[in-house]
Amino acid sequence: MTDASISGPAGKPQLKKTSGSLLELDKGTRRRNAAEKRFRIYGMAAVGVGLIFLLVLLFTIVRNGVPAFTQTFIELPVELSEAKLDKSGNRDVEEIKKVTTFGYSGLINDALAASLVNEGITSPFKKASDLNKLVSSSAAAQIRDYVLANPDQIGKTVNFEVLASSRVDGYEKGRVTRVALVNDKNLDAAHLDVADQLKAAGTLKRKFNWAFITGADASESRPEQAGIGVSMLGSLFMMLVVLVLSLPIGVAASVYLEEFAPKNWITDVIEVNISNLAAVPSIVFGILGLAVFIQFIELPQSAPLVGGLVLTLMTLPTIIISTRASLKAVPPSIRDAALGVGASKMQSVFHHVLPLAMPGILTGTILGLAQALGETAPLLLIGMVGYIASNYPDGIASGFLDPNSAMPAQIYEWAKRADPAYYERAWGGIIILLVFLMTMNIIAIILRRRFERRW
Repeated sequence: MTDASISGPAGKPQLKKTSGSLLELDKGTRRRNAAEKRFRIYGMAAVGVGLIFLLVLLFTIVRNGVPAFTQTFIELPVELSEAKLDKSGNRDVEEIKKVTTFGYSGLINDALAASLVNEGITSPFKKASDLNKLVSSSAAAQIRDYVLANPDQIGKTVNFEVLASSRVDGYEKGRVTRVALVNDKNLDAAHLDVADQLKAAGTLKRKFNWAFITGADASESRPEQAGIGVSMLGSLFMMLVVLVLSLPIGVAASVYLEEFAPKNWITDVIEVNISNLAAVPSIVFGILGLAVFIQFIELPQSAPLVGGLVLTLMTLPTIIISTRASLKAVPPSIRDAALGVGASKMQSVFHHVLPLAMPGILTGTILGLAQALGETAPLLLIGMVGYIASNYPDGIASGFLDPNSAMPAQIYEWAKRADPAYYERAWGGIIILLVFLMTMNIIAIILRRRFERRW
């Protein structure tokens, strides 16, 4: 007998009354809805905390790194005295070369003293040589190079725009204060007074410094002259090696393992080892490169070729894994249709499967290159950290084989130097590195959308 068979007083069937309604939520449903709402709140809070940390990181990088893109310069009318630079008057470059940078320092000191007089500034120093702390030690070499390139200018007064010293530059950027100079032997408050007056007169200026982007590294005594341009070129040569080697090898290995290799214990071992290599710390690849490429094969130390070979070993597992995932994403029906119309196994793979997997392959390759671009630990083992990249390579061959540095290695080297000006440049180098990484990721997205096919 069911509830519907119960008869009422009039003999009509009646439904059994329940304690609740279908329109009312029971306790279990309310608990589940509350738990779901809490989970959403937790997720939103996690995303918010992540965004806050990201914004703090970006703000810190920009705040500390942007000053590296500007530099303080001093305009000086320097008299290229013939009595000091070319006593014979023959304008023979070989004789002019005999004058060292020390001989040009006196010309700079005289130019500074004359500039103070012309601007009506009273010098607090008895000797003109006391003013040289305002100017970078690279100024003498700059003027000497100009004279050697233009010997006909000897005997004339030429306007030069020379770098101010790192302490003066730090004072202009707020990095150096007068209180901090009490125990500083490189500069004192009197020099800052002169710098303030030169700035008011328009002789001392702070402007955008292209040399930081295009220039070379400098010694620890000349941080104001250091640039990251040569290291950028070293990274470029390394990435060329990685691209030329890792892309064809990685794609070929992936296609064979995914499409042609028999499924047995040998391929299983290979696949497990590839997955394990992707998780190996990068410094292990650096040790391998040191032992094999430098000590055994005897390739030149600190060369971009060695760095590229080491980064290729590190990038290959990432490219193989991403390429195999892209090949697996192609529906089996594509392969079956190609084989059904008479195509061979190789034709079905290279004419149909590989083109459809190309967006994922390109994306994985570029992301692998981006990962390799930011690696420092492998470069430390092969000597690219600690090397002062002071000159551009003479050609393509020297670009691969001559000692050089890379952007992450250069940033690491600047960060460990004592002068605060180098710390500032390390932050600026991070900005440039992030721009490169963002560009590579944007290219990966564009290529993926460009070659993506729907089926």
